Amino acid sequence: MVKLETVRDGFVRLCFCQPYDAQDEADYLAALEAICLLPGPFVLLTVLGGGRALSPAGEREQALWFKRNRLFMKARCRALAIVRPDASEETARVFRRLWDFPLIATPDEGVARDFLVRHLEAAS
Repeated sequence: MVKLETVRDGFVRLCFCQPYDAQDEADYLAALEAICLLPGPFVLLTVLGGGRALSPAGEREQALWFKRNRLFMKARCRALAIVRPDASEETARVFRRLWDFPLIATPDEGVARDFLVRHLEAAS
């Protein structure tokens, strides 16, 4: 299941979690594209179930999205929280090579939400 939703103004949640479906990879890649249509600044919570991996083609498309939208993300994203069961500081370090805005990787969605709320309020 993939779902992109606005939790509140400026707070966006992207979930790629169970139950998984055959359409999930395409839906996830489409959700990445939809992020580029978001108006104004935002914080992004990504919740990844940790079960299903992208295909090699999906990984390539995701990497191209990261590269293609680096400037957009730098201009609009105020903070990013990555939630997945195996998230660690090493996970965060990998993504910090892509983006220089505040970023956390954690297995705890509550910790991630608190982090993002602080950055959303600071940006207001």
